[in-house]
Amino acid sequence: MKFKIVIVVLALLVSLKTSAQCAMCRAVLESEEGQTTAEGINDGIVYLMAIPYVLVAGIGFLIYWKFFRVKKTE
Repeated sequence: MKFKIVIVVLALLVSLKTSAQCAMCRAVLESEEGQTTAEGINDGIVYLMAIPYVLVAGIGFLIYWKFFRVKKTE
């Protein structure tokens, strides 16, 4: 049992350097001098990353607004 735990902990601690880009994208981004394409790719990645968080936050706010707000009594 202890051996399995040690193996799992070691597997989690060891990290390998990996590239998330395909070979063609990497070649284009490394060979360009002005780096404008690289900036565009990075902006696109941030945009694609941010949209799900905005949607989840909006849905969470709507759920809060509908169920947990204090209703005014007349």
